[in-house]
Amino acid sequence: MKKVVVIAGGKSQEREVSLLSGKEVFAALEEAGYSCSFWDPKVDTVQDLLQFQPDVAFIALHGPYGEDGCIQGFLETLEIPYTGSGVAASALGMNKQLTKKLLAYEGLPTPAFLLTNQTEAVEETILHTRETLGFPVIVKAADQGSSIGTFFVEQEPDMANVLRQVYAYDSEIVIEQYIRGMELTVAIMGNPKNPIVLPIIEIDYTQNTLWDYQSKYTPGLFRHIIPARISKTLEEKVRQLTIDTYRLFGCSGFARVDFMVDAQENPYILEINTIPGCTATSLFPDAARAAGISFVELIRQLVENV
Repeated sequence: MKKVVVIAGGKSQEREVSLLSGKEVFAALEEAGYSCSFWDPKVDTVQDLLQFQPDVAFIALHGPYGEDGCIQGFLETLEIPYTGSGVAASALGMNKQLTKKLLAYEGLPTPAFLLTNQTEAVEETILHTRETLGFPVIVKAADQGSSIGTFFVEQEPDMANVLRQVYAYDSEIVIEQYIRGMELTVAIMGNPKNPIVLPIIEIDYTQNTLWDYQSKYTPGLFRHIIPARISKTLEEKVRQLTIDTYRLFGCSGFARVDFMVDAQENPYILEINTIPGCTATSLFPDAARAAGISFVELIRQLVENV
């Protein structure tokens, strides 16, 4: 059997979630019979990694330095194969400004948006938002995951304070039209030429109206409804958009594409996640289970398909 090193932890703000993903992946690999090691880039040395001599690295890092191509490039210099997408796809998918530009350029449906950064005065950003999008809007840090640095702004007077909060996370921001409706997420895996689209998940909130960090990782604050309560026509459209996005970004291994759907059943792509979480509450493992793929088998497939 292959020797697999699980890379988790790291130094992003998603460190704790990454450690949870890593521990569950590690347990699944051991159950599947692999020889495993755990490597945390924040506390372990490169020598620790090299001494294990892994055949494959399973990347369970989330956020900057893990999903953005950094660890992928590092592993390529060491000639260690790894799960998931390569450097370019990871970098594109992690940066929300680049994601929006690419989706818009290719004509794929995404909410109307405005891009800005700290060189623009807050007052100018508010003016541009009012003139181009109106309110409410979603304000997002460009280079964070798990909805960190993401805020719902219902009224213009709240905008200045939110912008200052988001700039604490990132110097670049995406301001996005708020689509009122249903949130869907679609897990996809395999070769981009012939990928497998897993059952679509509808996300239902029990308390919060925004799929924020707390909602994602606190049991009881959400429901994953599988299959999603959507028409066959919408299902086929969302599945094809997921494949189109996966191929557009050059993804491989696995990914997850998030959507909002308005009252007229128009789907809008929000973003692509190139390293979906693997915790007990994560979406990707739920979609796999709905397709009859156990968590252990899912992790085994991801390793064997490297």
